[in-house]
Amino acid sequence: MALPININKLLSGSSVEWERLEFKKGWNPEDTLHTICAFANDINNWGGGYIILGVAEDNGRPVLPPFGLNPSEIDSIQKELINQCHRLNHFYMPVIQPEVFKEKHILILWVYGGDERPYEAPIALGKRSEKAIYVRRSSATCKANEQEKRQLQEVSVIIPFDDRVNHNSDITDLNLGNIQAYLKSVNSNLYEESLSIPFAELCQQMKIVRGPSEYLKPLNIGLLMFNEHLEDYFPGASIDVVIYQDEVGDRFSEKSFTGPIHHQLKIALQFIETNVIKEEIQKVQGQAEAMRFFNYPFEAIEEALSNAVYHRSYEHQNKIEVNVRLDCIEIISYPGPLPPVNEKTLTQKRIVARNYRNRRVGDFLKELNLTEGRATGIPKIYKSIENNGSPQPTITTDIDHTHFLVVFDIHPLSQVEAQVEAQVEAQVELSEIEVKIIGYCTVSPKSKTELARLLGYDTVPGNLKRAVSKLVKSEIIEYTIPLKVKSKNQKYKLTPKGITFSRVQK
Repeated sequence: MALPININKLLSGSSVEWERLEFKKGWNPEDTLHTICAFANDINNWGGGYIILGVAEDNGRPVLPPFGLNPSEIDSIQKELINQCHRLNHFYMPVIQPEVFKEKHILILWVYGGDERPYEAPIALGKRSEKAIYVRRSSATCKANEQEKRQLQEVSVIIPFDDRVNHNSDITDLNLGNIQAYLKSVNSNLYEESLSIPFAELCQQMKIVRGPSEYLKPLNIGLLMFNEHLEDYFPGASIDVVIYQDEVGDRFSEKSFTGPIHHQLKIALQFIETNVIKEEIQKVQGQAEAMRFFNYPFEAIEEALSNAVYHRSYEHQNKIEVNVRLDCIEIISYPGPLPPVNEKTLTQKRIVARNYRNRRVGDFLKELNLTEGRATGIPKIYKSIENNGSPQPTITTDIDHTHFLVVFDIHPLSQVEAQVEAQVEAQVELSEIEVKIIGYCTVSPKSKTELARLLGYDTVPGNLKRAVSKLVKSEIIEYTIPLKVKSKNQKYKLTPKGITFSRVQK
């Protein structure tokens, strides 16, 4: 039976994080059993992991092409593996898949997070060997220390919501066409088998159902991914996009996206890209090449919305909201992040979380390239923001972790023509270069050299110096360092009057 993932992506670490991959050149039953125990314990609720036999490793990365296993030994390895798994304190059997990769025989073990944690494995293979709890620390399998034992006891009490059985549903609520479309889109070998094997067997292989044959029920993850009417089971599992036409909020258009979570995410992103994201082109004086930028970097919006789908709680009835206002985009999901991530942590550009609310949702979205691996989503947002020249995003929660909010401000030079028209209302006459200076200083204080670079000049030209001088005299910008203190690092920031003026422009 094939696995519901793409083998090439698995071995490259692009769909599963390296910490969840263990490569072993050959068959070592004791070492393999310890790693099975550690992945099954899934102390961080990451979703278990994969053991690849027949592939050597170097610093946690695979050495390719694979070393390979002797084809004549694969059956005996599988039989011995079953016997060894009976030696765990609770019987646990990973999904085993023989594969031929780059003309070499390998064996892939899918060790999903177990239901009867904590698992213990014999320290040695002797008959009277003591047992120990094994866990993963980064990319290593280790005996659990006292703190990790306590942590494992805590997380084992609660199975993540997306991995629980939904007793109010039936296996017929899972859509075969959606399942096959998913397997085909990720280039899984299981797609071909899905055309001929019994439906129940296919669902069991994908670990989206659980229970005896007479009471086989879908897991929540199966319904979230492969049911067309999520509102019947998860009333808040949808995305609302609201586009406002005025500052008061009286005029707006609203669109709700429903269906399987990966479908609604894709369609919502397409809608935002088509109706909200706009590329702008502005000519730069004295420069042949025009300046190009977007009002909002789509890559950042895509990552933030994907993270909301990944990390929200599907037990709550609150929908994901995307509010497109005149000067910003707000993406809010419920509830907030799990501890120890808090409001202070969210000010950092890289966030490493210990606990994950949904251990299966992330795997499916990553396989579809809809979200990043752990701790890489926030850096991706900041990088795309920086590349577009947009203001830094605001990422917040509250003290009670009731929500998670990401705010993207519009590019300061977006819709410059509209900003120039707003000068009539503000009763201030400014040139286009002066409006741009205000826009850049709205993001953060800037020196003349920085302003020149942003405007496309190699040096500080006279018209830029005159524009800065005029804005200082008009009390729209001011020095960050007292004028009497000469400094080459002198920068300019908006005055209260300048802040008010910049708001009028938006």
